[in-house]
Amino acid sequence: MNTQKINYQEVKGWGIDADPLNEPTYPMKEGDAEDKITIWERPDQQQASMEVLTSNERATIPAVFGQTIAPQGISGHIRRYAFNHSESRYRHWIPLLIADRINEIEGIIDDFKHGKAPHILLEKGWRARWKLNKKSVMKKAGIGLLLAVTAAVLVKRKPS
Repeated sequence: MNTQKINYQEVKGWGIDADPLNEPTYPMKEGDAEDKITIWERPDQQQASMEVLTSNERATIPAVFGQTIAPQGISGHIRRYAFNHSESRYRHWIPLLIADRINEIEGIIDDFKHGKAPHILLEKGWRARWKLNKKSVMKKAGIGLLLAVTAAVLVKRKPS
């Protein structure tokens, strides 16, 4: 391995900002960033009226946060598990993705429990898909129909 000493004075551009009288960013930069720290007042703390899941990397809840519904059911347990882990780990993000899918199913079940029929196809954006890409919708519907018919035939087939 070649361990040659580098003469930094020969490197073009090296130490260009060493001479404060020859500051290339002047007049864009007047002084250091530390000289003019932005004065920022923290907003008033929003009061939490329900459980707010926060990162384990942050000591407090943010000053302002969104509130839709409190974590509940199986998806809520999965979310609580996810927030026990660092945001740099899959153990945080994958459970949150799974919890979203489970929450979707819990919402459909909740709709039926309250006597409301959910509009699953509309909520999934099928009207827009039909409007913008009919060929793709027809293909997916055909594949779905084929799978349903195949499953029905296999279920009704009597063992010989």
